[in-house]
Amino acid sequence: MALILVTGTAGFIGSHVAHRLLDRGDTVVGLDNLNTYYDPILKHARLARLEAREGYRHAAIDLADREAVAALFADTRPQGVINLAAQAGVRYSLEKPQAYVDSNLVGFGNVLEGCRAVQPSHLVFASTSTVYGANGNFPSSVHDPVHHPITLYSATKLANEAMAHAYAHLFGVPATGLRFFTVYGPWGRPDMALFKFTEAIIAGRPIDVYGEGRMQRDFTYVDDIVTGVVAALDRPAAPDPAWDARVPDPATSGVAPWRVLNLGNNRCVELMRYIEVLEEKLGRKAQLNMLPMQPGDVTRTEADIEETERVLDYAPQTRIETGVARFVDWYLDYYRVGAN
Repeated sequence: MALILVTGTAGFIGSHVAHRLLDRGDTVVGLDNLNTYYDPILKHARLARLEAREGYRHAAIDLADREAVAALFADTRPQGVINLAAQAGVRYSLEKPQAYVDSNLVGFGNVLEGCRAVQPSHLVFASTSTVYGANGNFPSSVHDPVHHPITLYSATKLANEAMAHAYAHLFGVPATGLRFFTVYGPWGRPDMALFKFTEAIIAGRPIDVYGEGRMQRDFTYVDDIVTGVVAALDRPAAPDPAWDARVPDPATSGVAPWRVLNLGNNRCVELMRYIEVLEEKLGRKAQLNMLPMQPGDVTRTEADIEETERVLDYAPQTRIETGVARFVDWYLDYYRVGAN
């Protein structure tokens, strides 16, 4: 049993991670400012479920508030830290770039300073599959170079990986970055495709299908992601004794307790197949508004999880047929679709 600080606990993945930690007996201090990037009512509902549980304490703090974050670390002295708070969304970064600087760069810097002060056993933080950017190797491996991010969102996450390495090297804070691949499931984000598609199909509205539906994604169910996050927390990073400075491995370090890992499903699914599964579950056909690719989108994501399997014993279990069905069941219940 340990005290774990989890940022972003009113968010999609953060709320699921907090519940998993509470289930196994940990105490969780959650941090979230409940911003209005999407429906704050949903965020409050996630948070209410957590606050009803023994062992959870919430701090309504903006991660960019340096003094408040420092005080929280000093007060709680967490034994482990999981940073899942961020300004999310690839497309939104085209409209509001400063939000990404404030949350993903300034906010993460405050988390690192907190870790420097209290020296937790491990910092686990969310990165993203979009750091692979213009890299055309598939499946994407953590051993591949990632020098060409194509959105500000992915650039901030790549910067997080570099910042964490510097703090691991200079101050001995063990850090693991997890590159998430298209996470979906119950209590998901309204700005994600599955949520928007479900809402539109039920309402009889067309759905916008970018890339003419030919895009492929490594859709990863949230329970599998959570299993990977908790497994990473329990296995602190360490310097790699085999690391060669002449041929540096981008996924590990010889001078710092630091690493990055992919968390994906290891299955590439075409967007049209994803829509078909949703149609089958809802028992309704979607009206398709076929559109070209949007700026910042990539045609394909696919995770090479060989390193993750080796380090974390990670084995994703959930196929999209099961995961989509679980999301729809939650959506219909939460929004009382069909209820009198």
